[in-house]
Amino acid sequence: MKTTLVTGGAGFIGSYLTERLLERGDHVVVVDDLSTGRSDNLAAIRSHPQLEFIEGTIEDPELTAELVDRADEVYHMAAAVGVALIAAQPIRTIERNIYPTQLILDRLGARAAAGDSVRCFIASTSEVYGKNPKPVWNEEDDLVFGSTTRCRWSYGASKAIDEFLALAFHRQHRLPVVIGRFFNVVGPRQTGAYGMVLPRFVDAARRGDPLVVHDDGRQVRCFAHVADVVGAVIELVANEAAHGRVFNIGSDRPVSILELAEMVRSRVNPDTTIRFQSYADAYDESFEDIRRRVPDLTRIRETIGYQPKYDLEEIIDSVAKR
Repeated sequence: MKTTLVTGGAGFIGSYLTERLLERGDHVVVVDDLSTGRSDNLAAIRSHPQLEFIEGTIEDPELTAELVDRADEVYHMAAAVGVALIAAQPIRTIERNIYPTQLILDRLGARAAAGDSVRCFIASTSEVYGKNPKPVWNEEDDLVFGSTTRCRWSYGASKAIDEFLALAFHRQHRLPVVIGRFFNVVGPRQTGAYGMVLPRFVDAARRGDPLVVHDDGRQVRCFAHVADVVGAVIELVANEAAHGRVFNIGSDRPVSILELAEMVRSRVNPDTTIRFQSYADAYDESFEDIRRRVPDLTRIRETIGYQPKYDLEEIIDSVAKR
């Protein structure tokens, strides 16, 4: 039986990934400090005989070394999440994104150098593109960050460091690593507590509260269902042609945030209203946003034949029924 390590496995995406790996027949070791993950996310599988849950931090070198050495496959999903958290805790964001990744890669690199290569997935983000002005982003595009005085960019910059590290280990030690840049992954169990827009809209609509749209609502995003995303992650790790490469993972159907709010209203509660809020009021005066975030999915389609099964309307309905 394969032993698979999932860091951040009690998080939103991590918990779905854990479920899928258990379905595959793996013995899954989840480590999560529950700082942003929730034990409730694993409620349906907590009694599974092949699930091993460890409440701990991968910032602990001894624990990380022990768990990585046991693993036949590693999915590093743990990270700081959400715009609200980044704005409130920029130091913690940088530390949490970089240090544990280095610990994991160091241990995997040592195993690879000894002839024991372990497949690994490193979760990254569309935030690494920064404010690149291209209408559609592909994996070879330049990363365009704003000033260091704008803490928003610390998240993307820290995840870019993770990518550089992972690719360096592939080049130097032939570590079979895959990097996935997630674009607005959504679905049931996701919380709006850290600024995630779709669950925030759905929760407000169900309560009958106004849907709060930041700035003018013309920001463009693409939303993918978490089930589509975790399926793609597992297929990429299993495919040798994906090793040592970076992949956009998500949907390429663009929608403005205002359009999304209108869709949520019509499908969840037409009696709700929409209210606009400035970024300064939502976060602080230094906050900068990305106006358009649309991925080029050519690479992932060519590599694993990726095709999302859920459209946006189905995604909204699934979140509303959670």
